[in-house]
Amino acid sequence: MSDLGSALRAQGKRVTPQRRRILAAVTALAHATPDAVAKAVGEDGGVELPLSTIYRGLEVLEELGFVTHTHLDHHAPSYHLAEHATHIHLVCLGCGRVAEAEVEEAAGFTGNLRSRHGFDADVTHMAVHGWCADCAPDHGPHHGQGPG
Repeated sequence: MSDLGSALRAQGKRVTPQRRRILAAVTALAHATPDAVAKAVGEDGGVELPLSTIYRGLEVLEELGFVTHTHLDHHAPSYHLAEHATHIHLVCLGCGRVAEAEVEEAAGFTGNLRSRHGFDADVTHMAVHGWCADCAPDHGPHHGQGPG
């Protein structure tokens, strides 16, 4: 977090205890909605922060490249450290479990988009929804199983 002060000052922004606490919460939680960050910050021994402060803090930290977000569902985004934005999120529609896959596993998909549409996809910002191995059998042969 020592770079946080330099990055904020370079943008004419102040290093505040609130921003440090928000970044510490995101670091500890790995993937967290703003509500989860607010809860973690509220439990860190400091003064409780309004949700609006959490959102503004996350926005500043994202502008500076310290955190990034992913939409795991149709609700609030999930924030994580930008340095950990090297994977694709796999969200099970059955149990809600979130797994991670390496970005390289989407190389065929992103390569097709590039060659057919001239579009470079950022798959680290997306989530792929489907069924995990534990839930797939409950959804019949078309989910999670090969042909046949």
